[in-house]
Amino acid sequence: MSLRTYRAKRDASKTPEPVPEDAGEEVSHTGDEQEGRGDRFVIQEHHATALHWDVRLQRDGVLVSWAVPKGLPLDPKTNHLAKQTEDHPEQYETFSGDIPKGEYGAGSMTIWDTGTYELEKWRDREVMLTFHGSRIEGRYVFFRTRERDWMVHRMDPPPAGWTPIPHDLRPMLASSGSLPADEKNWRYEVKWGGLRVLIAVDGGRLTVTDKDTNVTAAYPELRGLGLQMGSRQALLDGEIVAFGPNGRPDPARLRTRKNAAKATPALVRSAPVQLLLMDVLHLRGGSMLDRTYTDRRNALEALDLRGEHWQLPDAFDGPGATVLAAIRSQGLGGIVAKRRDSTYQPGKRGKDWLMIAG
Repeated sequence: MSLRTYRAKRDASKTPEPVPEDAGEEVSHTGDEQEGRGDRFVIQEHHATALHWDVRLQRDGVLVSWAVPKGLPLDPKTNHLAKQTEDHPEQYETFSGDIPKGEYGAGSMTIWDTGTYELEKWRDREVMLTFHGSRIEGRYVFFRTRERDWMVHRMDPPPAGWTPIPHDLRPMLASSGSLPADEKNWRYEVKWGGLRVLIAVDGGRLTVTDKDTNVTAAYPELRGLGLQMGSRQALLDGEIVAFGPNGRPDPARLRTRKNAAKATPALVRSAPVQLLLMDVLHLRGGSMLDRTYTDRRNALEALDLRGEHWQLPDAFDGPGATVLAAIRSQGLGGIVAKRRDSTYQPGKRGKDWLMIAG
């Protein structure tokens, strides 16, 4: 079948990928007739040089393939780029594993979804179909723009209950106050004194916003957070902090980073930052704003986001006085008390979050 290009790029002795022997001449995939041509699909999450999702459709004994950098769109208002790649063997439908460094497509490959598809149209420049998978369900069209460059468009409405990440929100703020009397209704976090930002993650790519300004280029060391999130879509509330040699936040170092619109490798090495995650406002296509602090915190912890430059700091049950004393002993700026049943109020400063100085 049409696997000559696939074989030419791979050495079966060096990669765990299936590399079948030559089985014949190349064929054309055009034409709508579906009988005998296959109706299976697989989507694989591929952490290669750049994160992408490989969409593969069974056709004529092979898997016709596209690399989609941000995955299949759920919003019909947004088209995603799709780069057509070489046909893959049908055995690739069940492949997951690590392609060794130095080999073509090096990186980890996992199966994101599998299922069947209903074909409506298959032309040289257009493929229209409906996916029936466990994670993706809906009618899509792939259309060629030039050579191997395609776009993919969702033709159905978004899945029920799904909404896009909002881009007009501001972080919720804390009011100055004293330790609350009703201890059991509150939890306590460290007041770091850093830069509050919102982090939108979609298709493995992140956008860091300071108020209404996109500051992603100023913090390139956070890029890996998007890769770790993979296909999980979210809007996160966090605080960027630069720690000094004593392990405490260093405002001067942070100012150095804030003043650089685009950080150079030398600046990243001399003044690295940490993103301290605090809250989640939107997750997997659903708003979290009306959920309680406890629910949002549990959801944030379940994401298990830990890396060299990002982490989820501990939250403490109290007593508040004990937490405050411990923070003071470490020379930190204080604590923020958060009511367990509080909703997230973007841009507002209320009494549900209390800032208590150290």
